[in-house]
Amino acid sequence: MNIFEELEWRGLVADCTDAAELKKRLEAGPIVLYAGFDPTADSLHAGSLVPLLALRRFQLLGHHPIAVAGGATGLVGDPSGRTAERQLLNKETLDRNIAGIKEQLRLLLDFECVANPARLVDNAEWTSPIGFLDFLRDIGKHFSVNQMMAKESVRARMENRETGLSFTEFSYMLLQAFDFFHLFQAHQCELQIGGSDQWGNITAGMELTRKKAGAHVFGLTLPLILNTDGTKFGKSAAGAVWLDAKKTSVYRFYQFWIRTDDRDVIRYLKYFTFLSREEIESLAAQHHERPEARAAHKALAAAMTDLLHGANATTEAIRASDILFGGGLEGIAESTFNEIVGEVPTRDLDKSKLEGTGAPLPEVMAASGLCPSKGQARKDIEGGGVYVNNVREPSPLRNLTMADLLFGKHLLLRKGKRNYTVMSVK
Repeated sequence: MNIFEELEWRGLVADCTDAAELKKRLEAGPIVLYAGFDPTADSLHAGSLVPLLALRRFQLLGHHPIAVAGGATGLVGDPSGRTAERQLLNKETLDRNIAGIKEQLRLLLDFECVANPARLVDNAEWTSPIGFLDFLRDIGKHFSVNQMMAKESVRARMENRETGLSFTEFSYMLLQAFDFFHLFQAHQCELQIGGSDQWGNITAGMELTRKKAGAHVFGLTLPLILNTDGTKFGKSAAGAVWLDAKKTSVYRFYQFWIRTDDRDVIRYLKYFTFLSREEIESLAAQHHERPEARAAHKALAAAMTDLLHGANATTEAIRASDILFGGGLEGIAESTFNEIVGEVPTRDLDKSKLEGTGAPLPEVMAASGLCPSKGQARKDIEGGGVYVNNVREPSPLRNLTMADLLFGKHLLLRKGKRNYTVMSVK
């Protein structure tokens, strides 16, 4: 498949300014395209992946991607898709955010290949040197306020009398349009891609390029992802799912994907992974026949964690996940085990109780909250339903000692298949 067919099959084409002409242009040879990433935080999040991975898809098929870090536009803030104005960032925060985002862009785009290396640019490089009056004369004169107010991103905010729209945000469209014009002049960029909320900004850039350069360029938008239940994609119970492992651990990143709703998992395999059509159709068939096996979920989580964090990190995340399904603890790293501590109830245990002959297991099970009493704990143990560090413990006479502690700190107790508590010594 060519790139447009690939995007269509994956459901990644929301809208296109001139699909027939763009297809012809793509068939004629490689194209230069760009997507922008405003540095509103020091890391991109899972919701940023659709345009970023689209750039990667274009590059893998021979095209020339440009990733634009918004050092200029980030100072203003994009009103698209927002009901209130963003908090303006100072220059120091913006510079720190850009540095973090640039590292993540390098993870997914190849800047070293000979044939079609990606470019990473910052729009502050060409925007900052231009004076305010020069910008108004050279760029602003090409825009009709009437047309700008008709754009969805502007109109929606103008209709809300309480929040309204500041002139700062109103001018954002001009800055992004100027990016497209500049990239066309500097790099012969003919295509801008972005989320469907960027339609107004993209078409404004096309108009500016037509008026100032007499050139016909293209815009293509990608769908904004919503989960089937209507919630915004890229969020978890703990908040945004970040690409930076220091903000969202590898384990939690893996868990975000493996917990995908059954109704969304095949769609997300198409949107986010680089698995082939045949592989995804095979997983779809498996998912339809045996959804409880979660083959599609596991493939999605492994593919995404591999892509962002590497195979070794994926292996550790899978091991941590397996622990909560009864997997063995042999050779598990302390950092991996620590990831699951936050996933299950944790209670304190006086270290002195484990010294010497130790504490009776029924007593500790009752203290963990897994059993309502020591008597019930003895019955559960005799019934084969109690596990210490994921090993079944058959004897109610068993004492837990310091030797049972994992990493000298924790006991992992389980009752039945999925009821866990971590006892941490103090």
